[in-house]
Amino acid sequence: MRLIDCARQARSHAYAPYSGFSCGAAVAAGGKVYSASNVENASYGLSCCAERIAIFRAVTEGQRNIDAVAVVGGGDTPPLPCGACLQVIAEFATDDIPIALACEEGTTVTYRLEQLLPCPFQLEQGGTS
Repeated sequence: MRLIDCARQARSHAYAPYSGFSCGAAVAAGGKVYSASNVENASYGLSCCAERIAIFRAVTEGQRNIDAVAVVGGGDTPPLPCGACLQVIAEFATDDIPIALACEEGTTVTYRLEQLLPCPFQLEQGGTS
């Protein structure tokens, strides 16, 4: 199954009663696909995006390098990952990782991480920024 199809299927499990914005994501890592949907919370700051949940699933199963990301949202414009999601992608991927973005209407665009997050936060060796 294509990565975008996995993200589209994950979107159907989104919990988005507050914003009404359902999103699904899938990441390829180590020859496997890890998918997830966004999960909202009445305390908005505790909500979590689909991209981060999918990456965290991969990490908790031992993956440390992701190869590709796909995100599917509703509407007629492909959803852009938020800054927090882009930073998490940067933690586990190279600058040229493809990030495919799609909407239910069929439009798909692909970016590289470096296009969406040209200057990610990085800690220097020794724990200083």
